[in-house]
Amino acid sequence: MKRAVMVLALVLVASCAYGAEEMGKLDFLIGEWKGEAWIQMGPNKRETVIQTEKVTPKAGGKVLLVEGLGKRKMEDGTAGEVVHDAIAMISWDNARSTYRFIGHVAQQESVDSSLDMTAPNTLVWGMDTPQGGKVRFTIRLNEKGQWVEAGEFSRDGTTWMKFMEMTLTKSK
Repeated sequence: MKRAVMVLALVLVASCAYGAEEMGKLDFLIGEWKGEAWIQMGPNKRETVIQTEKVTPKAGGKVLLVEGLGKRKMEDGTAGEVVHDAIAMISWDNARSTYRFIGHVAQQESVDSSLDMTAPNTLVWGMDTPQGGKVRFTIRLNEKGQWVEAGEFSRDGTTWMKFMEMTLTKSK
C-alpha cells in the first residue's frame, strides 16, 4: 500500500511539474498591453478600436487570466464606447496534453476551446460558429516584441478571410 501511495505521489508531482513547464511557455503574454485594432464586419464596415489586454498569472501560475477591453476610436483619437469586453482563462490540461482556453465576451457567446502553440511565442485558438463555419485567432510576438493578433473566418476550414487584427505594445 505504501508503495502505491508513493508511486501516485510521484506521478502527481511529475504531472504538476510538466503543467508548470507548459504554462511557462506562455510567459511572453504576461503584462499589460496597449494599442489599436481594426475589425471588419461586412463590406465597408471597418472600425478602429483602442485595445488593452492584461494578462496575469493566477493560482500559482497554473492559470493565465486574460482581460481584454476595446473601445471605439473616435475621430479625435480618444476612446469612445466599449465594443469589446472579454475575460479568459488559459490553463494546461494534462489529460489532453493541450492548453485550454475558456473565454467570456460581453458581446458574444462564451468559448471553451483548445489553444495550440504552433511555434515559439505563437498561439492559435478557435471555434466553430453557430451560423456554420470556423473562426480562428493567431497570437504572436513580432520582431519588435509586440503582440500581434489576427482573427479569421472560414466557411469550409480551408479558405480564410481576415476580419480583425490588433497590434499591442507592452506597457507594464
